[in-house]
Amino acid sequence: MTTRIAVRGDRPYDVLVGRDLAKHLPELIGGAARAAVLFAAPLRERAEAVARELPSPLLIEVPDAEAGKTVEVAARCWDELGAAAFTRTDVVVGVGGGAVTDLAGYIAAAWLRGVRWVPVSTSLLGMVDASVGGKTGVNIAAGKNLVGAFHPPAGVLCDLDMLDTLPADDLVAGLAEIIKAGFIADPLILDLVEADPAAALDPRGPVLRELVERAIQVKADVVSEDLRESGLREILNYGHTLGHAIERREGYAWKHGHAVSVGLIFAAALAHLSGRIDSALFQRHRDVLTSVGLPTSYPADAWPELLPAMRVDKKARAATLRFVVLDGLAKPGILAGPGPELLANAYAEVAR
Repeated sequence: MTTRIAVRGDRPYDVLVGRDLAKHLPELIGGAARAAVLFAAPLRERAEAVARELPSPLLIEVPDAEAGKTVEVAARCWDELGAAAFTRTDVVVGVGGGAVTDLAGYIAAAWLRGVRWVPVSTSLLGMVDASVGGKTGVNIAAGKNLVGAFHPPAGVLCDLDMLDTLPADDLVAGLAEIIKAGFIADPLILDLVEADPAAALDPRGPVLRELVERAIQVKADVVSEDLRESGLREILNYGHTLGHAIERREGYAWKHGHAVSVGLIFAAALAHLSGRIDSALFQRHRDVLTSVGLPTSYPADAWPELLPAMRVDKKARAATLRFVVLDGLAKPGILAGPGPELLANAYAEVAR
């Protein structure tokens, strides 16, 4: 069974969730004479299988994970598209986790000022976050995802077959974004995880599939209303302000989901200490994240580096820090300009 989740807006598309989904590629790229398939080395076999469904495929290998999300790698890929005489009717396909699909989308957004692209997501994190929503981009020295474009795909394939062989640590990391969706919009996600954390990590079971579909639905509903992050879409960044700062400090060696998990504790602490949520909801963050093996703490001595890193954040306005926080379960809001004492006390909850 294949589930279709619609993303509405000016350029609507479907997110397909199921198994053996490569056969759906031709319906998404009708009219393309050529297809560039971007992939990292560990996924060559999968990329080659995808390429067999595409017209005149050009396979382009890129560095794995965040090492591939650079302007230099993007420039090399554009050179390859130029050498292959790619036109506006051709298509870019990204086969991999969130880093590869972010890169593929940005390459497609910039090539000839925009060609079609399709993410074929191979990680849990990519399925529920990076592949949905049309955000594309690369990292630079100043921070993560600071260079990019909004460029919705022609469709998204979330092939659950890929989760069967995904390392356990990657499954755990992907649950951070799913749990985030539970706190900001769909509390049943939290109920499902809390009822049976082991089932939430079983790639062949029905619970994880339901969690994937629910998290995608949350994101689809939000980006359908706000593609360009002019308001509502900001809530999807719950936990990400500190999370991105941690990733930068770690040289992107930490998994995105692990960093976001710590960021969720920080954001919940900000809300609790400023009187916006009670202690029970704050503790629920720590409990549910811990139950699936996600980290909830980070070293105390990192704070002097993390604070300035958070100021280079897409939600910041002028010199004012802004955080997505909760005013209650599934009631996200914005905390603008928190004072230094509140910030330090919230980080103390992370460092303890």
